[in-house]
Order: sequence, then C-alpha cells, then structure tokens
Amino acid sequence: MIGVVHALPLPGSPAYDGDPLERIYAHACSEARRYRDGGVDGVIVENHGDIPFAKPDELGPETAAVMAVLTEAVRRETGLPVGINVLANGAVAALAAAKAGGGSFVRVNQWANAYVANEGFMEGKAGAATRYRAWLRARDVRIFADVHVKHGAHAIVADRPLSELARDAEFFDADALIVTGQRTGDGANLEDLAAVRRSTKLPVLVGSGVTRENVGDIFRFADAVIIASALKHDGAWWNEVDPERVADFMAVVRDLRA
Repeated sequence: MIGVVHALPLPGSPAYDGDPLERIYAHACSEARRYRDGGVDGVIVENHGDIPFAKPDELGPETAAVMAVLTEAVRRETGLPVGINVLANGAVAALAAAKAGGGSFVRVNQWANAYVANEGFMEGKAGAATRYRAWLRARDVRIFADVHVKHGAHAIVADRPLSELARDAEFFDADALIVTGQRTGDGANLEDLAAVRRSTKLPVLVGSGVTRENVGDIFRFADAVIIASALKHDGAWWNEVDPERVADFMAVVRDLRA
C-alpha cells in the first residue's frame, strides 16, 4: 500500500505564489504522517500542484531541488520508503531528487515507446534515465514504470498489444510495472491488469482508481497499489488525507492479507 503525497505548488510552477518552502515541506510531512499512522507501507511524493505540467526538457533545476528536500523531509518524518514522481515524465529530475533525498524508487509514466499526453508528444526516457542512474551510482533507486499511463492517447502503439508493451518496459530495465485507468481516480481495467500480470515476472502495481470495494479484485493480480483519491476527504485528490478513510481502507487490506 503506497499513499500519494500531492505536494503544494512548487517554485517555478504557474500556481506558486511565493509560499515559504517550510510550509510546502510541512504540508507534505503532515499528509505522509496521516498515511503512516493509518498503516500504509510507503508513500510517493508528487508535484501535482504544478499543473499544467511541463515536459521533461522544460523542467527547471528548482523542481528537482525542492523535490529532493521534500523527499528527505518526508522520509525522516515517517521512516517509510519514499518514492518520487516528477510530472510530467521527469525521470531524470526524479532520479536526481531520489539520490539527494534518499528516495527508494521513482515512478516514470512513459518509460519505453511513446504516447500523446496532455503535454503533447511524450517519448520514453529509459535510455537517458538508466544512463543517468548509473552515472549517479544509484542502482538502488528502483524504476516503477507505467504501461498505458492515464491522461494520454496510445494510438502510436495501437498495433502492439498491451502484453508486448509490458515486455518492452521490462526489457528496458524497469523494476516494476504500473497499470492505471484513463485518468486520476479512474479504476484500472481488470482484463488489462491480468494481461500485464501474465506478461511479466516483475512486480505489478495498480496506480489509479483503487477503492475499498475493488481492492480485493485488484489484489488477485497486483502486488501493490498506489492510492490517493479514495483516502482523501470527500474522495477528491486535491483534498487532504482523511485519517478515517485511511484506517477504514487499511482494515479491509488487513482482512485480505489475513
């Protein structure tokens, strides 16, 4: 169970209005504590307040710098494994932040092949990111790679089945694969999840739309889930983490584990 910490707008993003960085770090730590106290196994920090997201080559160094400090703050506050997702598809920036902040893994939304995202054409970053990770001596930072990531059109690879795309990500040295729905909060198709499960020996996660009602079906195929909306007040990703929702959800998970 990996809870998502949606960071407030960071310096350099359109919505950043000069908030003290201490407030940004304190907010992230508060959200992470609520997840930890509810019993989750880890968290992933994400610059979701930076909408509209920039493409990888347009991200400034300030994003990686702030995400590194935020990662370390959350890690020290909670003692949990911490992952990093730098949007959009900022694999190199996420690796830099993980190395500096003690992150355990990074999420990369397009690792191999390409798709059309909200930000435009998005290419896989496996080649550049694996070289950068080796240069950093950061092989201990794992790569969690999406297959058919949400918020995008995958017509470019429509002539290749989902199972082959999963194999592509594994072939390009991903450490785990993520299956999602069409957008934030949208559940993953169980047939797609099963297809990815059959196609790889890697751990498989579901990265969107997990609820207390569907988590049992999901764990028939997945090893882990990345969850946010269902654990926020009113079930909305932009709200704060709701401790009661976390506790209720983790009670369901404990029953499944038993």
